[in-house]
Amino acid sequence: MKFHQVAAVVALLALPATAQAQSTANDKAEAAAETAPPPALTVSGSATIASDYRFRGVSQSDQEMAVQGGITIAHETGLYVGTWASNLAGWGTFGGANMELDLIGGYKAKLADTATLDVGLTWYMYPGGADNTDFAEPYARLTGTTGPATLTAGVAYAPKQQAIGKWYNTGTDAANGVYNNPGAKDDNLYLWGDGALGIAGTPITAKAHIGHSWGQDGLGPNATAVSPTGKYWDWSLGADATYKNLTFNVSYVDTDISNRGATYLRPSFSKGQDGSGNIAGSTVVVSLTAAF
Repeated sequence: MKFHQVAAVVALLALPATAQAQSTANDKAEAAAETAPPPALTVSGSATIASDYRFRGVSQSDQEMAVQGGITIAHETGLYVGTWASNLAGWGTFGGANMELDLIGGYKAKLADTATLDVGLTWYMYPGGADNTDFAEPYARLTGTTGPATLTAGVAYAPKQQAIGKWYNTGTDAANGVYNNPGAKDDNLYLWGDGALGIAGTPITAKAHIGHSWGQDGLGPNATAVSPTGKYWDWSLGADATYKNLTFNVSYVDTDISNRGATYLRPSFSKGQDGSGNIAGSTVVVSLTAAF
């Protein structure tokens, strides 16, 4: 037999062994990947474009579009830090700032396979705004899942701070620059509940929210307030449609703050801060979010 024929036979005989060795190597690599411990730190984030920025039912972007984004770094122990930002306009500017920048830190504890407790603090910052704009708000939320349903109950309490104090009794006082209670400090309490239900066989998740705010019955040092009218309800109904890392949301958002009930806060509490339009009235908010 000629040399090249012998070599061909040897090569053919070796093919199964080579394929088997490659298959074994692949199996080992897959097994190693499956048994490898998760990373100690994970980084996640998102970017959103929305038709309006509604914070607890009230427009912070003067009923105009908002661009938002955030990033979170989480440790395997449950500790996490993050930041989130959005553009602002009108009522939401907190003393002339055109951006809200939130600094967030907290801890998530798994109470059971289907329950998680999340506690932390949000520091609301308004770069470029006037003095006494920033304030801190601790929060806690309990989330549970059952089948395709997820329920969350939360509380956020901002202790007494000047940024959310009642410095002006009315919008007229604010427009005239007349402090009724300079240096005043107030607190703010917000209770809320969220629900989400995945619709089997579809990329759609139905969502609902309800919340109640208690705070100062007037305006803060920057002619705005976290709880307009002192106390009010906000709610929303909507749905998410998800494709890969993209989520499209449509939500109906509303509050029980009426035009008549908010009259004493005008012109601050209005679109363009010109005394017209209810920035806490019912609306449909549409958004597109990309997660990474």
